[in-house]
Amino acid sequence: MSELPEGVSLPSVGSPVIRPSASVMLSREAKGGHEILLGHRVSELPSFPDFWSFPGGGVSDVDKEVSKDHPDWLMVDEKYRTATFALLREMAEEVGLSPDGKGGIVSIDEDTREGVCADKGGWRKSVESGNVSIENFHCEMITDRTTPPFAPMGFQNFFFHVPTGLPGVIPTFPPGRTEFDEFRWWKPQDLLSAWEGNLLRIPPPIVTLLRDIVERIGDEGDLQTACDDLSADPPSGDHRIEFAPGVEVIPLETDTLPPSTHTNCYIIGEPGGEVVIVDPAAKSEESLNYLKAKISEAMSPDSRIVASIFTHRHPDHIGDLARISEIYQAPIWASEETLGAISTDIGVSKLEEGDTIELNGPSGVSTWEVIETPGHCPGHICLVGEAGVVSGDNCVVVGTILVPSSDGDMDSYISGLMRIRDLAPPMLFPGHGPASPNPRRLLDRYIEHRSSRHERVLNAVSSGISSLEDIARSAYGDTPDAHPLLSRDQTLSHLRSLESSGKVEARDNGYYPA
Repeated sequence: MSELPEGVSLPSVGSPVIRPSASVMLSREAKGGHEILLGHRVSELPSFPDFWSFPGGGVSDVDKEVSKDHPDWLMVDEKYRTATFALLREMAEEVGLSPDGKGGIVSIDEDTREGVCADKGGWRKSVESGNVSIENFHCEMITDRTTPPFAPMGFQNFFFHVPTGLPGVIPTFPPGRTEFDEFRWWKPQDLLSAWEGNLLRIPPPIVTLLRDIVERIGDEGDLQTACDDLSADPPSGDHRIEFAPGVEVIPLETDTLPPSTHTNCYIIGEPGGEVVIVDPAAKSEESLNYLKAKISEAMSPDSRIVASIFTHRHPDHIGDLARISEIYQAPIWASEETLGAISTDIGVSKLEEGDTIELNGPSGVSTWEVIETPGHCPGHICLVGEAGVVSGDNCVVVGTILVPSSDGDMDSYISGLMRIRDLAPPMLFPGHGPASPNPRRLLDRYIEHRSSRHERVLNAVSSGISSLEDIARSAYGDTPDAHPLLSRDQTLSHLRSLESSGKVEARDNGYYPA
């Protein structure tokens, strides 16, 4: 956590509380095999914007009350009862569908839909009044997945399969605000192939579920039989986290800057081919064991680890290399500045601007290019590929990035953000937290924020304020809750960049217009 100025410590952040949630995979019969329904999540959502996902949501207090007050309403496993009520409520709210009381699925009427959307208790009232019938409703819980530790909110998500029968059931958007702007029916194999071709984004739990379904369809012959098989023994626990094909995330617990608690280690490359491991940051016994397990899981007899790559030299990105070498053997590739901070007997190679990394895989060669973005840290690099940019500590979706006054460079940092933005990557894979499927919006926000702060610091100096403390107080007047030592340090970073560019000069223990 060398980004923090000396003497600054921040309170540790605990793991998020894990709450239950439910997602519904609606299916219908179609020519050539069953299809499943997904919706495209609107760009403005804080969680998984622009991803294709199943309808669903968190279990509410109302769902818990219904489960407690009406244990006779549904004949389902007690473990999933409350989640099933959440499933039915979310179906009515998000796609306008509900059981017909005879084992089928129908559209609910407009008035009932409005009541459900206006109040979570509206669905319960509709069932109690007889406007909605849930008799003979059938669903299968086919898997459950828990959100990774870097997620801002924690959920144990139960995935249910609900067959709708022949085509004719049409999902619709709710009145007012909606999470989705498009619904589409997909054959599972076509959906998985589109994701593997980088044509769309799917949340990691659905990616692994799709693989399970496609594999079982191949074995069993159809979707219903595949879901019956999954329901009989639902796969749960830890699964691979893939935000894009050939980009697997291994969250490793590290001493990093809150609110992050983990550093993202990446396996880049196809299983069964050549791969590189980016930022293996494991140091504790627990994180080393986790890294070992995930590496073993990802590797096949035909896989080969070409190298370990480090984006930069901060200690929350570089693990215990001696212990890691017991897990796998591979040379270390990094910038000259980063290599200078690494003590190892393992072979090393310098990476610099324009270097390309070619990884042979079962489906062909994937190419990643090295670009230098040194603002956050001297020698900081990113990897640019078809799937997106492995961006290190340039930006994060949750939290912020510091530019240390000790060795950072604010102008270079802003320039680096602009450079990544101009590449127009489809995704960003940051050093901490979830991936960003809308990099331009994220980068624009970072650029605007830092550029605005840069201007506020310059304006403070131009107005006659000269002491560091007073400049910081003026520049951060819009964020009174900012940590005073952090705002002081970031102000100093801005001042040093302004000094380097000839706009400010330091003299007499103060800062003045040049």
